[in-house]
Amino acid sequence: MLSKKNKEALFNPLSKDNPVLVQILGICSTLAVTASMEPAIVMGISVIAVMALSNVIISLIRKSIPTTIRIIVQLVVVAALVIIVQQFLIAFDYDVSKQLSVFIGLIITNCILMGRLEAFALNNRPWPSFLDGIGNGLGYTIILVIVAAVRELFGSGSLMGFQVIPQWCYDHGYENNGLMILPPMALITVACIIWVHRARNPELMEN
Repeated sequence: MLSKKNKEALFNPLSKDNPVLVQILGICSTLAVTASMEPAIVMGISVIAVMALSNVIISLIRKSIPTTIRIIVQLVVVAALVIIVQQFLIAFDYDVSKQLSVFIGLIITNCILMGRLEAFALNNRPWPSFLDGIGNGLGYTIILVIVAAVRELFGSGSLMGFQVIPQWCYDHGYENNGLMILPPMALITVACIIWVHRARNPELMEN
């Protein structure tokens, strides 16, 4: 079940072919939902679910999709899954669904998701497509959580809403950096992560 090709589909997106760090995809939502960890984690899980299921569905019907309308079919499948995820969040975690606002709906246009459907699911069987969806979703989520952790820690002094920086630090003059919760700092944080990643993987600079 986990052949060499399947392992690459699952594990390569976690670092070597990370969609955010290497392909520079999914940046918009990375900037928008990472002011704190909770919405970032929920967004990541939502993308994993939609990506894995849409990959499987498109792979199952790939031979019966007319080439001329394949993008429309992909959008319909993704839109249906996004609506299900959105309704699930409203039912079970309404506060987070309000925080994420339109960004759950915008999963429909997430370039990582559409790219994997076009490049992988349309040309592979359901099981490898499922692994590819899980891998790319996890790769995206890892970056989301790292960025959110840095921004929430230095911007609010907390992680997952729990105070991490002790009170005595504030008593001795420490102040939260309000700039960290602004969208430009998300872009700078992502840029720093990309720089570190490429410094550790110099072969990426040759591509």
